[in-house]
Amino acid sequence: MAKPQVVVKPTYEQLKQQLADAQAKLAPATLEFRVGEKGGVSVYGLGRFPVTLYYEQWLRVLERAEDLKTFLEAQRKGGRLKLRDAA
Repeated sequence: MAKPQVVVKPTYEQLKQQLADAQAKLAPATLEFRVGEKGGVSVYGLGRFPVTLYYEQWLRVLERAEDLKTFLEAQRKGGRLKLRDAA
């Protein structure tokens, strides 16, 4: 004779945690900024690894933000960019 299987039902707290975990996976990633030990500013939430630049480098990127947007749009229209989901 086969042994009866024991079914363990999750508790309310476990279900709440599972729901919170699932919602976190669906929510768009938020960007987070941190200053590292060496003084660089890192942006977390863009991908697997942070992007880290120093103050002057961030200012140079920001000064060219419109140029970067124009370049990205041209490359997208040209089909050269690989587009990914925002998450």
